[in-house]
Amino acid sequence: MTPEAAKAAGAILVSKEQLFERAHILTIHLVLSSRTRGLVGAAELERMQPTAWLINASRGPIVDEQALISVLKSKRIAGAAIDVFDIEPLAPSHPFRTLDNVLATPHIGYVSHGLYKTFYEDTVSNIRKWLEDVIQDEATEEQSKSGAPMFGKTFPKQK
Repeated sequence: MTPEAAKAAGAILVSKEQLFERAHILTIHLVLSSRTRGLVGAAELERMQPTAWLINASRGPIVDEQALISVLKSKRIAGAAIDVFDIEPLAPSHPFRTLDNVLATPHIGYVSHGLYKTFYEDTVSNIRKWLEDVIQDEATEEQSKSGAPMFGKTFPKQK
């Protein structure tokens, strides 16, 4: 990003260090790749204000989990909201389950009524279409063997 592009978007371009030093709420929205794995480590977390919150609903390994646990235990930052973890599901004994400054959700940060409605309607629609295709394929195969009409349709007998 350039300073001009940031200004056009109503933002100010800052360095990564400045971002961690200035942010009150820092939320992560990145894909996990070799470039983003461990992008937020101990050095970045130590730069955060004591009143700052880290939100990760992207991918767990983008944030160094042990470094995050350390700053949370020491109350170096106010807290974290975490929807993704290095290992999912989160182990019953994991510190994120007991720290009072952590909101941990089981990788459902994307959930909304509208999204679930769309997801399940699409899923049901896809299953119905698949079943119709399977039934049609079986009917066509059976009819081609016997020459008998299936489901009210007559198919020409294959030779």
